[in-house]
Amino acid sequence: MQIIEKYFPDITEDQANKFAQLEELYKEWNEKVNVISRKDVQNLYERHVLHSLSIAKFVTFNDGARVLDVGTGGGFPGIPLAILFPNTQFHCVDSIAKKIRVVNGVASELKLDNLLAEQCRAEKVKGEFDFAVTRAVATIDILHRWVQKKISKSQQHEVKNGLFCLKGGDLTEEFANFKKHYRFYDLKDIYEEEFFETKKVVYVPM
Repeated sequence: MQIIEKYFPDITEDQANKFAQLEELYKEWNEKVNVISRKDVQNLYERHVLHSLSIAKFVTFNDGARVLDVGTGGGFPGIPLAILFPNTQFHCVDSIAKKIRVVNGVASELKLDNLLAEQCRAEKVKGEFDFAVTRAVATIDILHRWVQKKISKSQQHEVKNGLFCLKGGDLTEEFANFKKHYRFYDLKDIYEEEFFETKKVVYVPM
């Protein structure tokens, strides 16, 4: 938990309490539905929570904004971001029902009224969103195709509406033929932990 307060020192007491509950909640749910490897549960705050919150270092979601979490898995990055931005609406989707069950269970325990989880493919989601977020789900061309018609043309943020992806490793080949405008942000520039050495936030404005 200290690692969250280290990089996000301005969180409220209520947010700190919600973040503190995550480890026990995910341990309990992981016994029923294996959504996180055992090794990663031990490193939940660094490898899942803080990693998810990285997006908040590059965009501040406004009150009333709508954010689509594509392929949320066990609720990342959606759940940590929903805690950090309690007045932003998060719609977390995944095609696998048992993963959505976990997201709904955790969100219910934390009373995250600003998060909706749905078993659904991203391209089938109804409505428009200011941003889409995702973590290690698909290649950039596929992600772009899934969400491009879901991003609203109505701008209400300093950062242009678009897609924020959490990715790692060498992305040279993946982006070689991607013709859209994009920007890489190296997480080693904001976090000192070794885990983030090759991690990036990729932003694709739309």
